[in-house]
Amino acid sequence: MNNESAAAMKSCIGKVATGPEYSKDLNYEEAYAAMQYILDKEADPVQAAVFLIALRMKRETMDENKGILKAIIDGANIATANVDELVDIADPYNGHNRSLPVCAFIPPVLAACGLPAVSHGLETINPKYGITTHKVLAAAGLNVSLSSAEAAAQIENPDIGWAYVDQQAYAPELHKLMSLRERIIKRQVLTTVEVLIGPVRAKKHTHLLTGYVHKAYPPVYAELARFAGFDSAMIVRGVEGGVIPSLQQPHKVFSYTDNGEESPETFDPASIGIEQKTRAVPIPDSLPAGEEGKCKEFDVDAAAAATAEAGIAALKGNKGTSYDSLLYSCAIVLAHTGRAENLSAAADKVRRILDSGEAYSRFTGIK
Repeated sequence: MNNESAAAMKSCIGKVATGPEYSKDLNYEEAYAAMQYILDKEADPVQAAVFLIALRMKRETMDENKGILKAIIDGANIATANVDELVDIADPYNGHNRSLPVCAFIPPVLAACGLPAVSHGLETINPKYGITTHKVLAAAGLNVSLSSAEAAAQIENPDIGWAYVDQQAYAPELHKLMSLRERIIKRQVLTTVEVLIGPVRAKKHTHLLTGYVHKAYPPVYAELARFAGFDSAMIVRGVEGGVIPSLQQPHKVFSYTDNGEESPETFDPASIGIEQKTRAVPIPDSLPAGEEGKCKEFDVDAAAAATAEAGIAALKGNKGTSYDSLLYSCAIVLAHTGRAENLSAAADKVRRILDSGEAYSRFTGIK
């Protein structure tokens, strides 16, 4: 660490790590510089850990969130696809451990509906070490190592229209902090902001679809989404904080368009004919046990394979919880982006796409 970096990190830590009564907030420039030092390996790993833990204990401000997010964006490999519109699907990077996340199959459905889409994530990360989009797509035999440019080219292909990009490809310096994050154990600011980087953008309008659990997060995500350049956003109170809402009850989606203020809208799965006995796709009882210290409830790779099987069956038009999960989530997106006049019309469109096998063709076309 050079003298300038050392002094800057010492100053930032001195402000944020002084206890509950005396800790001070950083301004945008200070947060940006500190995160840049960490990404550039200018900061000592111990100092980096203290900084991230102290921020979390103090509670990050919006300026701190923005500074850290912008530092990551400025160092990321972000591509622009030659399409007018694109939906960015940002499911939690630490995955799911109470249901099978068929959100991995939302992009080909949207693409078949005429709306290009991209998803992104990690293979695995704490605290859940759950079933991730990366693991599901890998289990299905797809390439999960595309660069941002390769993903953009795949999205531009009129016969495909969607892609997945892994953090290792689009934000390699951030990805190198995985070991540090695992040693920190608890959630920190990187978990909040990494879903908002946007590895592939559209020429005109890029829409964000992400999820939340705690009630305090919608305004935080909406403000960060506007800051990161998303023209519109759908912030869903989904199962396990994901992008697919419960199939059993009404729920709120906070959204904004044209960079405006966010507002809530209530959706009811029953209004489009969905009647399910479970909130989401259940995890099979037959899965083997997991690894102690990671996801011990079940073997994550086996669960990812089960998710891939369930998702592909839904893409083929097979009815069930996987089919309904894709139907519901994609209908919300189509209604929000104006591809259908309301949720009911959007659901009719998604049903036609799933039943025709067009979404399955989009999925198998990139193998």
